Amino acid sequence: MSVTLIVIIAVAVLLVLWGISVQNKLVRSDELCKNALKQINVQQVSRYDALQALVKLTREYASYEADTLQKVIAERKVTSSAVPTVAEVDANEAALRDIGAKLIAVAERYPELKADENYRQTMQSIEKYEENVRLSRMTFNDTVTSFNREVRMFPASLIAGLLGFAPREYLAEDTTKKDYPAI
Repeated sequence: MSVTLIVIIAVAVLLVLWGISVQNKLVRSDELCKNALKQINVQQVSRYDALQALVKLTREYASYEADTLQKVIAERKVTSSAVPTVAEVDANEAALRDIGAKLIAVAERYPELKADENYRQTMQSIEKYEENVRLSRMTFNDTVTSFNREVRMFPASLIAGLLGFAPREYLAEDTTKKDYPAI
């Protein structure tokens, strides 16, 4: 066997090993992105459940208002698909924000509701889920930044293109103020 053939085989083996390494890294990063997006969805579903509990509390003080809110919530059910898309997560966030605003408006009209200990505890849990969603969104966008960097940087971009990896979409920046009233 000639030295040239050995060198060619060695280079080919190194290229194949490098390609496998890049592919594994891309898959790992892609899975991290999917997981980060799913974590946001989990927090949104938890916040949705807490909002449902708040509607039940509201029913004790104003059944008409609670029935109206229940209809609003039913129309805006948060999706909990296995792997949500960025658009679904953003749509969930808009729906939750709308529901929260309507609940706050009701609570403002009923001071005795705001004074209720269960109301306070439920609002605290909603605020906790709100913060968890905010942190999860930041984690997702950081994960996407890392993934997109891997997909776009040469020479890994060659393997990424061949294997169908494309840059991922970021979650939209939430420009609305989401502070719930002080309890």
